[in-house]
Amino acid sequence: MTPLETAARAWGARVLRTLRDRENHVCECALPSGDRAALRLHRAGYQSPAAIRSELWWCAELARAGLPVPAALPALDGQFLVSLPDGRQASVIAWIEGEALGEAAKPFTRPLPEVLDAYHSLGQLLARVHQTTDRLTLPEGFTRPRWDLEGLVGDQPHWGRFWEHPAATPDQRAILIRARDALRERLTGEIGLIHADVLRENVLVNGRSVSLIDFDDSGFGFRLYDLGTALVQTVYHPEQPQLRAALMAGYGTTDEPMVKAFTLARTLASVGWTMPRLQPDDPIHKSHLARAVMVAGQVLGPP
Repeated sequence: MTPLETAARAWGARVLRTLRDRENHVCECALPSGDRAALRLHRAGYQSPAAIRSELWWCAELARAGLPVPAALPALDGQFLVSLPDGRQASVIAWIEGEALGEAAKPFTRPLPEVLDAYHSLGQLLARVHQTTDRLTLPEGFTRPRWDLEGLVGDQPHWGRFWEHPAATPDQRAILIRARDALRERLTGEIGLIHADVLRENVLVNGRSVSLIDFDDSGFGFRLYDLGTALVQTVYHPEQPQLRAALMAGYGTTDEPMVKAFTLARTLASVGWTMPRLQPDDPIHKSHLARAVMVAGQVLGPP
């Protein structure tokens, strides 16, 4: 029996199709009740079982409070996390209806007014997530990664020392170091639990409402970093200033310089993300480096 079959059996589920195979292997499945759900096989060695349980607890509490996020569903034995023979962990979360807001490196397919409305709604949802979370009492043993100053631009960032990327040219490396040093001085703001990966494929649109999925990278960090991650895929879009304004208005902040700084912080983190995950010849290495250098120039200006 394969790990996927073992996981499906734990929930009495029938696998319908693969949705993603990146950090986690995610499948759509049908539960014994007939309801659809998302079955996740978590990548070994990325998040600990305690961290995954913490994520599932948080999402369940947000869903219980009425927020459009996927709640964890128990296996047949009542457990929310199941250990697989290959060392991975499996979980199942409730199905969320909607279509992804967009795809990386591709133009939006919706008319601009609809996209701006979605970004405004996304800002409102992120504010609700943060505010609702602040009213929760975290259980003993709750643990998640950190996206604070050390986690983003410290000596050992959570996604790696991006300034040491082997594909970076000497000039690029110098810009990455300058950006890191500048952000060490600039980044500030409220710290709390954040989604930390508000990419377009993690935002589902259903009519005029939006939902937020994939809390796999969630953790303790700067609240405005969520806005930076929501904007990182739009840095080449001519309408980015309008998208940023809609997102900020929905969230309720006017601190545009800080949102831009956190957008830069995410471009740097993404450079680090590529190093252990992609083959050396993957073109994403160069594209992420070029994006980080461009945004650093926009945010920091000339040296």
